[in-house]
Amino acid sequence: MTTDSQTPSLNELDYLPYLDDTGNLPEALQQKIGIYAIFDQDKTLQFVGYSRDIYLSLKQHLVRKLSACHWLKVQTIAKPNRTQLESTKQAWIEENGTTPPGNGLEEAVWNQPIDAKPTMTEEEQVNYENSDELMKSKLLKKIARRVEAQILEELQSRGVQTEIRFNPKLKEKGLLDLK
Repeated sequence: MTTDSQTPSLNELDYLPYLDDTGNLPEALQQKIGIYAIFDQDKTLQFVGYSRDIYLSLKQHLVRKLSACHWLKVQTIAKPNRTQLESTKQAWIEENGTTPPGNGLEEAVWNQPIDAKPTMTEEEQVNYENSDELMKSKLLKKIARRVEAQILEELQSRGVQTEIRFNPKLKEKGLLDLK
């Protein structure tokens, strides 16, 4: 992780573990602006992004794509501008040789709230179709809670200790996103 006005190539940056020995995200990245690359267990590039708070973005990605978040390369930027961030992102993707899944076909999975609706059972789908708006909302909340419990269990099995809290208002729409 470096901070300067000259952005290094992706290969010049060191790999950092996504989670430290205590199961937490790198707290030094809280409220830091910059660009980051996420790698899987085999150090294959999965996603390149930039953020006004790298720590919060990494937390979101961890919840959405746990299995793909094992290593990082980070460049914090003291005085960023969108053009600089976007050009660095494109340069890193080009340097990689292929578009990472998170910047291509899986972009929505990496960047959008988790949609719990596809996990509905047939019975839940029938109940949903035959319900009024209030009951639909309650059913979606129940389904979102079930998916949330699965996610939290997976995070726990990976040893994640960072506090994870989902936005309760979105659950009524069947969506999960961090608060």
